[in-house]
Amino acid sequence: MGAVGFQEADYIWKDGKYVGWHDANIHLLSTAVQFGTSVFEGIRAYETAKGPAIFRLDAHIDRLMDSAKIYRMLPEYSAEQLRDVCVDIIRKNALRNCYIRPMILRGYGTPGLNPTLSPLETYVAAWGWGTYLGEEALTKGVDVCVSSWQRMAPNTFPARAKAGGHYVNAQLMKMEAVQNGYVDAIALGTGGLVSEGSGMNIFLVDEGKIISPVLDGTSLVGLTRGAVIKLAEDLGYEVVERPVPREELYTVDEIFFTGTAAEVTPVASVDRIEIGSGKAGPITLDIQRRFLDTVRGETDDPHGFLTVVEE
Repeated sequence: MGAVGFQEADYIWKDGKYVGWHDANIHLLSTAVQFGTSVFEGIRAYETAKGPAIFRLDAHIDRLMDSAKIYRMLPEYSAEQLRDVCVDIIRKNALRNCYIRPMILRGYGTPGLNPTLSPLETYVAAWGWGTYLGEEALTKGVDVCVSSWQRMAPNTFPARAKAGGHYVNAQLMKMEAVQNGYVDAIALGTGGLVSEGSGMNIFLVDEGKIISPVLDGTSLVGLTRGAVIKLAEDLGYEVVERPVPREELYTVDEIFFTGTAAEVTPVASVDRIEIGSGKAGPITLDIQRRFLDTVRGETDDPHGFLTVVEE
C-alpha cells in the first residue's frame, strides 16, 4: 500500500528557476543515482481558511541544511531563500493541500566514490498528495509487523541526516511488510530495542502515559514527533522518552505512528496481536484531533507551527 492520491504539478524549482515537471532531470551517472548522495525534506501544506499553510517550514529547512552540512554538501542558497521557494512554489502550481520536497543532491561529475567532485544541484518540488496510508488508516488503524531488517547502528550512517541513501533500508522494511500482508513495519535498532517505523516515528500509550523510544542514534529526529509531544503536553498528557523493548509493543494500550506523511496514524495490531481493542484508542484519537485541528487552522497555533501562504 503506497502513496494515495499523488498528483503531478506543472513546475519544479531547479537551481534558481522553474522548469516543467518532466524537465527536472539528472544524468544517469549522477552521484545521487549511483550512491544515494542526496538530502531532502518532506513538508506538508494544508488548506486553511486563510489559505494554504505550511507545517513547520522553518524547522524542516533547518533540518535540510543540517543534513547537507553533515554530508558536506551545503548549497549556494540560504535557508531563507529555500523557505521562500517553498512558499512560492505553492502559488506557482496553484496548490492547496500538498506535499513539498526540497532536495539537495550531487549531480554528474565523477563515477567514483569521492562525491566532492560532483556538482551540487538544488530542487524544490510540490504536488497534491492524499493521506499516506489511506483515509481509513486514520480512523481504524493499521496492521503492522516488526521487521526482520534493523535500523542502522549509531556511527554507521548519521541517523539525524535525512538522506536519500538511508531509505533503501526503509524500502526493504516496507516491501517485506506489504508482501507479508501488513500495511507497514516497526524497526528495531541494533540493540534489539524499538527504534521507529519504516519512515515514521512511533509512540506507545500505557496506563494513560505516552511513551516515545529514546533517540539513540538509530532513528530520525522527527519534526511531527516533536510537535506531537508539545500538543500532547498541551492536552495534559505525560510524555516519557525511554528505551522500549519489542515485547512491550504487544502489551500496551495504544500505539500510533507520527510523520509528515503519516500524520498521526493509529496501529491496530502488531504481528497479528491486537493492540488494546484492536482499533484507534481514545488518547491516540485525542492527539490526532488536536494535530489535525492545528494544521488545518481550526484551533489556536501557540507554537507557531504554521506558515500561511498569502494569496
